[in-house]
Amino acid sequence: MPSASLNVPVEGTVTHSPEGPLLRLSRRLDGHDTFLTGSVDIEDSSVPVRILTLDDVTVLRPTNGFPASADGEHWHGRLHVPHGLRPRSVPPDLNAAADQEGRSLGALDDAELRYVLTFLSEATAPDIRQARIEAVVSALPATTGRTQ
Repeated sequence: MPSASLNVPVEGTVTHSPEGPLLRLSRRLDGHDTFLTGSVDIEDSSVPVRILTLDDVTVLRPTNGFPASADGEHWHGRLHVPHGLRPRSVPPDLNAAADQEGRSLGALDDAELRYVLTFLSEATAPDIRQARIEAVVSALPATTGRTQ
C-alpha cells in the first residue's frame, strides 16, 4: 500500500443510519475500494472516520462522537487518509488474455474497470472465472495498430 498520505477537500450531506450518522460525499472518492480509516476536518473539529466506498458512492462513518446533525444538512471539510490510496490492479490472468487477443484494457473507464474487477472477483470456480475473462476480453476494442 502506498505510504503517501492523501488530503482532499470533500463535501456532502448528512444521513442517518441505525448505527449513527453518515457523511455522504457528493462525489465518489476514486481509488478506495475497501474499508479504510482516516479523519475529516469539519469546521473546528477533527472526526475519525471509516471510509466506505461502494459502487457509486463514498460515505464516511464517524467512529466516535459526532455532533447531531439533521438529515440532508450540507457539510464541507478536508479528508485525511494517512496511508494514501489503494490502487486497483488488473489481475495477471486478465492482462495475459487481453494481450493474447490483442485487446485493450486501457479502453475501460474507472467505473467499467471497477465493474470488471468485481465481476471477476465474484467467480466461484476457475472455469467460471475463465468464462468471465473470455467475456470481458471479447468486449474490449482491439489494441491500436493491431489487426485480428
